[in-house]
Amino acid sequence: MENEVDKKEEKEIHENKMGYMPIGRLIVTMSWPAVVSMLVQACYNVVDSIFVARVGEKALTAVTLAFPLQFLLIAVAVGTGIGINSLISRRLGGRFYDDANMAASMGIRLAVLTWLVFAVIGITSSEFFMKSFSDDPYIIEQGKYYITICLSFSLFCIMQVTAERIIQATGNMLLPMLSTLTGAIVNIILDPIFIFGYFGIPRLEAAGAAIATVIGQACGCVLAMLILIKKDHQVEIKVRGIKWDKGVIKDIYAVGAPSIVMQTILSVVQVCLNSILAGLSMTAVAVLGVYGRLQSFIFMPVFGINQGSMPVMGYNYGARNMERFKSAYFKALMIAVIIMSIGLVIFQIFPRQLLTLFSATESMYEMGENALRIISLCFLPASFGIISAGAFQATGHGIISMMGTLLRQFLGVLPVALILSRIIGVDGVWWAFPAAEIIGFIYMLIMIRRLIKKDMEKFSDEKEREKV
Repeated sequence: MENEVDKKEEKEIHENKMGYMPIGRLIVTMSWPAVVSMLVQACYNVVDSIFVARVGEKALTAVTLAFPLQFLLIAVAVGTGIGINSLISRRLGGRFYDDANMAASMGIRLAVLTWLVFAVIGITSSEFFMKSFSDDPYIIEQGKYYITICLSFSLFCIMQVTAERIIQATGNMLLPMLSTLTGAIVNIILDPIFIFGYFGIPRLEAAGAAIATVIGQACGCVLAMLILIKKDHQVEIKVRGIKWDKGVIKDIYAVGAPSIVMQTILSVVQVCLNSILAGLSMTAVAVLGVYGRLQSFIFMPVFGINQGSMPVMGYNYGARNMERFKSAYFKALMIAVIIMSIGLVIFQIFPRQLLTLFSATESMYEMGENALRIISLCFLPASFGIISAGAFQATGHGIISMMGTLLRQFLGVLPVALILSRIIGVDGVWWAFPAAEIIGFIYMLIMIRRLIKKDMEKFSDEKEREKV
């Protein structure tokens, strides 16, 4: 009888590749669809800005000033999705399948509530937000249209992110990639049509970029929801017949809320940096916007590795297999460091060529080449911070990730940028980025060593008690 139970448990574990496949191959298998998705997403963000930049530097500045609100929307959607992903993968690892189903079902409901909040913000606050940074009527108008459109129709973005995170939590990274690709390709095709006005459509400039983005998100959302509902997965979505479960929501936001705070901090930091730079030079605001788009080509693949490794770490942590957890963490970190090293070399050698993509003016070249070389020094320590944050989120330690971001941003970028900008001008803002990542590196190094040591001892004690 005991042998039958052991065989049954072994069969349940082997039903999910995250419990048995060799870690190196598993990380690659899980990550490459997310990496492709992230690269395509980075591509359409860059293409979006390239087309807007061809309208003029003011149009690019308007979109850069508007971006923090759009980033805030993505922060809440992704943060909630991370909480759902972490909870589902841990429940599957522990073989609590009903709890995994409940987490997925609650996630869909939370997505709808999130959209309602941001729709109200988009309709009521966009003009006020833009007037906080500029008195230029053109910049205010373009930014207002961009914010209002993106936030009012944000249901598509939020639902797509939620559906993709639910599917990823089951170990399937390929199908979410298809929805991301669909949305990105549609956006890239529609960008020039709506921005410059082709095929009978009026020239809409920044508003056109927003419309193309929303239509692309709608296409990706429809595909993601069809995949989630029609395909067989280890989780089942129930729209009717379930009540709001405060315990599940609490578990989701135990990881999701710190992630939201982390991402929101980045949005607030962006707003504050725009404010600091606007007081020095509006060209500097445009340069920061260009950097934000360009660095996404380096950071997005690392985020893809993080996405692919998180379910693996979460599953094996839930299964109390710390050796596989550690292996997944270190292999993901190694890949991230390689990617960031390549990015650092590119930014150091080819900053002018990168700026050329955005129809840079001579003043943007003069300021931007130095900016890209300085800021890119943050890439290597950032790789450690990203993968370590993913490890903490995967194990349910979201507060630790949040504290790391607080240290890097509020005690890093903003204070250093504010102080150095008054001493050496615009360059002081650029130097704040590598300084902040070094602070984050030290904190994450201490905490990840503590996590591994503490949990290895705890799980070892549990196994000893089970033997007795």
